[in-house]
Amino acid sequence: MSDITPHPLPDALGHFGTYGGMFVPETLMAALKELTLEYERAKQDPAFTSELDALLREYVGRPTPLTFAQRWSEKLGGARIYLKREDLLHTGAHKINNAMGQILLAKRLGKDRIIAETGAGQHGVATATVCARFGFKCVIYMGEVDMERQALNVARMRFLGADVRAVTAGQRTLKEAVNEAMRDWVTNVSTTHYILGSALGSHPYPMMVRDFHRVIGEEARSQILEREGRLPDYLVACVGGGSNAIGLFHPFLEDKSVKMLGVEAGGRGIRRGEHAARFEGGKLGVLQGTKTWLLANDDGQIELTHSVSAGLDYAAVGPEHAYLKDIGRTEYTYATDAEALDAFQEVSLTEGIIPALETAHGLAGVRKLAPELGQEGIIICNFSGRGDKDVAQAAKAIFGEDVFG
Repeated sequence: MSDITPHPLPDALGHFGTYGGMFVPETLMAALKELTLEYERAKQDPAFTSELDALLREYVGRPTPLTFAQRWSEKLGGARIYLKREDLLHTGAHKINNAMGQILLAKRLGKDRIIAETGAGQHGVATATVCARFGFKCVIYMGEVDMERQALNVARMRFLGADVRAVTAGQRTLKEAVNEAMRDWVTNVSTTHYILGSALGSHPYPMMVRDFHRVIGEEARSQILEREGRLPDYLVACVGGGSNAIGLFHPFLEDKSVKMLGVEAGGRGIRRGEHAARFEGGKLGVLQGTKTWLLANDDGQIELTHSVSAGLDYAAVGPEHAYLKDIGRTEYTYATDAEALDAFQEVSLTEGIIPALETAHGLAGVRKLAPELGQEGIIICNFSGRGDKDVAQAAKAIFGEDVFG
């Protein structure tokens, strides 16, 4: 590992080393600076932190359990595996941690119209949920392809009062949904707050989203010390934009004995247009507000991506992840669609917990890692979301059946 100590925060302009920054139209600079200042004020305001803590506890369902996966650990014959159960939160995934924090910021800013993008639909559901809770207008942009494979979440958003707008441009997935949300924000910036869903985009979003998800790692740290009397050997999480992973990893960054593994989407294999493993087939570039590692061709054009999971097929990774990889603090690998589906089925059968397909990529990483560590090893995997939304797609892939047919 490098001797460089990870910075607890980006610099004043949002840089994590060479990554991050503010690459946005001039129209948005005033809103981003206003948001940055308001977030800094909110962090120092006991009323803000008290309200957020109460909502996370009484409405969202924190703290979440740290579940020992006994049968799966025995089956793999290696390390003891613990699952940080973000799937048990209201709405079924970690996304509501950030959505709740940002809706409180929007209230402080006096903006009652909310926009968001979503891929797997969980961030859209979380955003629609907090908007309903506070009586705010809500517009969700979602790629047409993702709307088809995440129809359950589309219905949930609409039940919650959101205006779900299909995006038909380009690949019709998450990247295009972000584009449309950014266009909306530029047009309506004076009245609208953009609840960006991952640790991506322009400063202050990567920092802010990370901070709202730090609760995952803070809880996991105290829980594993209580259960095992020591810190884990490894933390593992799936990585799309990287919000669930950075939320788990960040509170452990100064614990040099704890290794961290992020698992990207290997899709059908590391071939152009067939995956979303940015660290395997990517390069440095700028996309949608931030400088980071992304998938692009030699001319700088963003490449097509693929993953069985709608939430992991984004062409860029969060800038803090790129920085942590550069300094050697975190490791990254990938799981293919087939490996994720195998882990999805295995954990369902051994633990009675059906994971989201995004989560299944992290579980696939655990599946390879656990036998290598031996029975004295300890792994915490972030169980970032439940699989209700994916049952139709998984059943078709695993059983060849259309369960709603």
